[in-house]
Amino acid sequence: MPAKLRHWVNPHKPDIKINLQSRRKTYTTGDRIEGTVHVTAPTDTSFDLAEIEFVGTSRTYVERLTTAAAVSGRAEAFHQFLKLTQPALREHYPENGILKAGQTYDFPFVFVIPQQLLPRVCRHSIAHPAVRDAHLLLPPTLGDKDQSDRSAAIDDLAPEMASIRYGIFFKLSKAKEHGGEMFTVPIASKARRVRVVPASDELPPLDASGEDSEYVMRKEKTIRKGMLMGKLGTLVMEAAQPRSLRLSSASSTESQTTTMATVMLRFDPSDEDSLPPRLGGLNSKLRVTTYFASSARHRFPEKNSSILDMSQGSHSEALTLSSRCVANVEWTKFDSSKSSAPERRDSACSTASLTVGKIPEPSATYKGKSYYAASILVPVTLPSNKAFVPTFHSCLISRTYALKLELGLQNSGIAPSMVLKLPIQISAEACQGGNSLSRRNSDDDVNDAELDEDVSDFFEPRTVRAPSEGFVGRSRIGSEAPVDAPPVYSSVAQGRHMSVPVF
Repeated sequence: MPAKLRHWVNPHKPDIKINLQSRRKTYTTGDRIEGTVHVTAPTDTSFDLAEIEFVGTSRTYVERLTTAAAVSGRAEAFHQFLKLTQPALREHYPENGILKAGQTYDFPFVFVIPQQLLPRVCRHSIAHPAVRDAHLLLPPTLGDKDQSDRSAAIDDLAPEMASIRYGIFFKLSKAKEHGGEMFTVPIASKARRVRVVPASDELPPLDASGEDSEYVMRKEKTIRKGMLMGKLGTLVMEAAQPRSLRLSSASSTESQTTTMATVMLRFDPSDEDSLPPRLGGLNSKLRVTTYFASSARHRFPEKNSSILDMSQGSHSEALTLSSRCVANVEWTKFDSSKSSAPERRDSACSTASLTVGKIPEPSATYKGKSYYAASILVPVTLPSNKAFVPTFHSCLISRTYALKLELGLQNSGIAPSMVLKLPIQISAEACQGGNSLSRRNSDDDVNDAELDEDVSDFFEPRTVRAPSEGFVGRSRIGSEAPVDAPPVYSSVAQGRHMSVPVF
């Protein structure tokens, strides 16, 4: 039910507004989220408990389409991985716990975004300790498809099947007794979304050497003189994982997130008279993949495993980055017996200085004689019309990136191109000097009131299946499951049940 309509149905319900001191739309690790909850009751209203919490939750669903009707359907999962509670609110209670009609009462709050989660948040079995370490890092806000103002929504390339939300929640409750037991009845509640992009470090390069790896770091191709003609030689295309794309903590919309990839080429001619092939264009694309699951993950997600496992799913999108002509690339000839004195050929545009250590290993057809080598620098810049989040892995959701490099050849025969698929990370800087990490298209002109919504409008519990054992105690599916908050973040007193919104 819309908030305005509910106001007419319940005219005596207190009016609640959550205001933040900062107009920033994105917060990062260590940032303070300060604000005040303003409560105005139309009539005298008594209450016993006021609560302000900062909560982080993730929600997924996986469609299972099989020939067996008993197995088909939608499987959902919900995980509350963070809950911070504002202490010492009682000192702001009105006298006798009664909100006077027409009078506004203020409840201040301060939360600091932590660096990581408590170990209790991830208690399911894992295949490697690195998986646990990744799951205990704060995930970024992901998915914002249900904004009331679609123009204010950002495109972070997240599918509807996966969402991670953070929010400030305020709730007024009244204590009641029934059957000799005390419980609380909600009087009014309010929620406000907060976008969080935690700081993250660049991780070591991914091991993509396995046979089942979805990445292609090296490619060999036989070059022919023409259709149904003899061989010129073998072209080797190779690249290593580039440095991460580092999201800046500065709020400037003009800054670009850029890194550099280096493509190494080697041509092993079939005879001494064969020259390197003529190159065409080099196209680069960024593949964005979101993995989601209806049960806790035991290992890092892989494309192949997500296809076979009905509890997992994935969604990918490809973004075109750049296209450039590399026909004038500089080839350097190396003599196997005189490798220290290379001979330069067809010099038109030098892209980078070569060293023997960077040259790819010989191809399978190398005869031990002269060969050619070249390198191409490929700038990688994130598009400015998307909101990218760092690479992350949580218990239910993961986000990974891959760089696709396609090299066109002018005289290669039937298949005129070679393709590499490299792993690439996106990391985020920590906040410096009071700045916060923000998306490229600033939302500073968005009215704060547009982000305030009633909690029942904003989050609705949905259920199809019971949660896995790894989530029992910190998660719920349905509206009657108890909430067991992580230790230190907050203590849930016995005899009262606070409904935690489901994203």
